[in-house]
Amino acid sequence: MICVVGAGYVGLVTGTCFADSGAEVTFLDVDEQRVKLLQRGTLPIYEPGLAELYQKNLQDGRVRATTSAVEALEDARWAFIAVGTPPRHDGSSDLSFVEQAVRTVAEHAPRGLVLAIKSTVPVGTADWARDLLEEAGRNDVAVVSNPEFLREGQAVRDFANPDRVVIGCREKEAGESVAALHRPYLGSNTMVFIMDNRSAEMTKYTANAFLATRISFINEIANLCECLGADVEAVRLAAGADKRIGSHFFYPGVGYGGSCFPKDVQALMSLGATHGYDPKLISAVHAVNEGQKRKLIAKIRERFGDDLASLRVGVWGLSFKRDTDDTRESPSVTLITDLLAAGSVVQVYDPASVSQVRDLWEGSAIGCASMYDAVAGVDALAVMTDWQVFRLPNWQKVKRLMRGDAVFDGRNLYRPEDLAREGLAHIAIGRPSPPIPLPGESLS
Repeated sequence: MICVVGAGYVGLVTGTCFADSGAEVTFLDVDEQRVKLLQRGTLPIYEPGLAELYQKNLQDGRVRATTSAVEALEDARWAFIAVGTPPRHDGSSDLSFVEQAVRTVAEHAPRGLVLAIKSTVPVGTADWARDLLEEAGRNDVAVVSNPEFLREGQAVRDFANPDRVVIGCREKEAGESVAALHRPYLGSNTMVFIMDNRSAEMTKYTANAFLATRISFINEIANLCECLGADVEAVRLAAGADKRIGSHFFYPGVGYGGSCFPKDVQALMSLGATHGYDPKLISAVHAVNEGQKRKLIAKIRERFGDDLASLRVGVWGLSFKRDTDDTRESPSVTLITDLLAAGSVVQVYDPASVSQVRDLWEGSAIGCASMYDAVAGVDALAVMTDWQVFRLPNWQKVKRLMRGDAVFDGRNLYRPEDLAREGLAHIAIGRPSPPIPLPGESLS
């Protein structure tokens, strides 16, 4: 029996995938409304493939959800902590939910339980959790670090086909038991790394900080390309062909967002400051990204002037990336907030998260039913998320619906010449914009 404490993105994917391999899983969450939804088979999040997998295992009796710690833990052999660790104002991680989960396990878990921490936590958290357990007289509970490496939008696929499984432990038997739970999903080439807790915790931060660094690096190159008259798309393709560099996370745009990269980069900065070390490169990664989030508002001001009060802007994409409804730290949220503050009218469409528009801006932004509704009567279109549905729009229809002609391509999804043929100005990241042809001219 497995108890998963926290029914969010990580918890739901972890527990549902374990259930699909035959385990009995109980989700424990303090949110009564969330638990009621889960009991009815409705997920509170959008993640491709997860709802169907959850409903199948619910019907087969392998998953259940409760707010009762007694019920969730009474027969559990493993408990996975998958609660949030939101950033504080100083960038450090708020571990109050983790502490609450550990204390709940200490009070209600059967003897010999293995406690695995899936949440992304500062280095040293496992040791701190052991101290909490020892204070409660629970030396029998082993603490294992088992960081997740799930990409939102591909989380089910990532869990089922992991690159590696990382286990941190003091008691080898406990660590190996957590590794064994992942065995149904291990391919012949999947590496399982068993190490100390602190090294496992640091591995998670290292992976996310490095990927964030790649994004900020190519964005710096894109900004230099604009200054120097080069095309970053040509540059990144040629540079990425070097096997030592590769093309993954090597796409320029309006910066990274979500619940992981921003939080984890700032957490490393905070950990460094706490221990008297200034991580200059990691701090620069964060600074570049914060600036990149405002790249498109700067381009909009460059084209329309500083007074944006009469501007109407359509925005395609609200979530921080495709295939998720997660808007946390989304560059699109930054852009829309800045436009509204400048007095602009903003019309937004997103395939998964458009329902959040009213909550985020209390009616000051307009949520639209379709991507074409979002461009009706606008002076400019800003493309902020690389959803598949945005890749081949009907540009003739877009031009007919728009009042203006400016398309700000925050993800470099389009070929400038394709938009130019329709009389649209393509303003991208790190790319030169071709001239718009006069009527009767061609761009051969």
